[in-house]
Amino acid sequence: MSAVTVGVISDTHGLLRPQALEVLRGSQLIIHAGDVGEPDIISELARLAPVHAIRGNVDIAPWAESLPETDVIDVAGLHIYVVHDIKKLDLNPSSAGFAAVISGHSHKPDKTTRGGVLYFNPGSAGPKRFNLPITVGRLSVRNETISGEIIPLHVG
Repeated sequence: MSAVTVGVISDTHGLLRPQALEVLRGSQLIIHAGDVGEPDIISELARLAPVHAIRGNVDIAPWAESLPETDVIDVAGLHIYVVHDIKKLDLNPSSAGFAAVISGHSHKPDKTTRGGVLYFNPGSAGPKRFNLPITVGRLSVRNETISGEIIPLHVG
């Protein structure tokens, strides 16, 4: 069975960099973990692959009302839970049968595994904030396992 590649992006805050699009190209699915900022970002991402986007705390304009606050996505038989702010996680992912939890909000890229669950934050792909890197993520789902990588974007 071939791997399924999932592009993961968060905290664009209205800025979709060409470098992010280049890294996400080739994904079979794209997850946006909130703070989209502008509806055009979702349509631009959708040119590359189907998009699952959730609402972040800055997504308060009327267009964002249709975005869910959380999402559950099935990728090759594995369940992924998406929430913008990990502090608002209100379930036990391991007990609920999730292979991964995707979040954003902190702008800090992170990938850790606890209790057999991958906790993955792709960091921020939008405007530079503090000394945090500009990053996106990629998940690979193969043979009922999931792994993730954080990819720094080289921006001028």
